[in-house]
Amino acid sequence: MNFSSIKNLPIIFFYLLSITSFVLSNVVRDKNRVLYYILLVLGAGFFIFGFFKSRKNKQQ
Repeated sequence: MNFSSIKNLPIIFFYLLSITSFVLSNVVRDKNRVLYYILLVLGAGFFIFGFFKSRKNKQQ
């Protein structure tokens, strides 16, 4: 698989995706526990990926 399109996305895109995932997880918290935890993990993953990508850009 070629993930070059994901690597070229701006860092702010990953932070916005993480915020959106966290907000949606809080919306569905009482209705669907499984979706709540999936969205929490996705939000944390997007945030961490954006953080490491920003650190990588600063080092170059």
